[in-house]
Amino acid sequence: MRLIFINTLLLVTVWSTLAHAEPVDFSDLRKQYLKPQPQWPKAHLDADIEFAEITRLPAVTFPQDNPYSTAKMRLGEQLFNDPKLSRSGQVACASCHDRDLGWADGRKLSFGHDRLTGKRNAPSIENAAFWQSLFWDGRAQSLEQQSLMPVEDPVEMNFTLTELEARLNKNTDYQKKFRQVFASSPITAEQIAQALATYQRTIVSRNSAFDYFVKAGTTKDKKLQQQLQQKLSDQALWGLHLFRTKARCINCHSGALFSDNKFHNLGLTYYQREREDLGRYNVTKNPNDVGKFKTPSLRNVMNSKPWMHNGVFPSIAGILNIYNAGGFVFNKDPNDPLSPQTSKILQPLSLTAAEKHALRAFLQAISSAPATGPDARFIVRERNES
Repeated sequence: MRLIFINTLLLVTVWSTLAHAEPVDFSDLRKQYLKPQPQWPKAHLDADIEFAEITRLPAVTFPQDNPYSTAKMRLGEQLFNDPKLSRSGQVACASCHDRDLGWADGRKLSFGHDRLTGKRNAPSIENAAFWQSLFWDGRAQSLEQQSLMPVEDPVEMNFTLTELEARLNKNTDYQKKFRQVFASSPITAEQIAQALATYQRTIVSRNSAFDYFVKAGTTKDKKLQQQLQQKLSDQALWGLHLFRTKARCINCHSGALFSDNKFHNLGLTYYQREREDLGRYNVTKNPNDVGKFKTPSLRNVMNSKPWMHNGVFPSIAGILNIYNAGGFVFNKDPNDPLSPQTSKILQPLSLTAAEKHALRAFLQAISSAPATGPDARFIVRERNES
């Protein structure tokens, strides 16, 4: 009887959710969002949120102490795909960041040296040029710093920088290419990092349906505007509106990256249990950072399953259901300073099945085919240089 009651309650809840879905005037909604972005409907934000509108990606910039050159980028590409950077000579950067898998690896948890399994899901390197910090816990502040950390990680490449320098300095091909790029010898870890970082900055996602739609609002060519705005379906357009309003996604997934570049606790710490990961706390040692992880970019999100820092979600529907319920709620234990606190940004949303479907359509609309290599602008530049 209890099982029958629970099933009946679930059916009533689903029927009630669907029955109370309000009709959407897609024509009016499209008119609102075809205006310049500053005139879009007001986003639903918490009082302390630093807001940046979701929009198209800016141009890639390079640091003054590591300027771009095509030769350096191509050297970085060779290093990125070369297993010589690992002790075993079998693991390359590309092992966990495969272009055919959205520049991630499609695994719940990545593995490395001797097929040892890591604790975290490999994030895509697409658009890495725009991050303010790298890794799920933000322990690297630049791509130059990030690029050599996997080399020294005992689970990933299990090498040392001294040994890597010695190995590459014995390679005549690398000796020649490094001298061409850096006009010096011997090869150093700093040069390796600069080449790898330069290559990664050129891996930029292609335009998505959403990007074309945003562009439609900036063009005065009526024919072109009509073509561009039709890239976004009615369902995806509704999802865009929900993303910025009722679904509250914009509170964390903002800006051109669809990420606030900050750290939040979603309740997936597994505190004092198997799979425990204290996240940002491991870097800062601040008890308030226990269980916090960097907000991932949602650009090309549909290409990089499974999701979350530990890859526990193979289904986007499951993620939407969790957010709809208000996340996994844990409150800090006053007697335990390291007990995690779920972010207060997460709240029950009361989304209907139709609204969740629309949000999924929008996530598809901000996902394009994975980049095949360096952005087209860098390829054009390379051709002009040759």
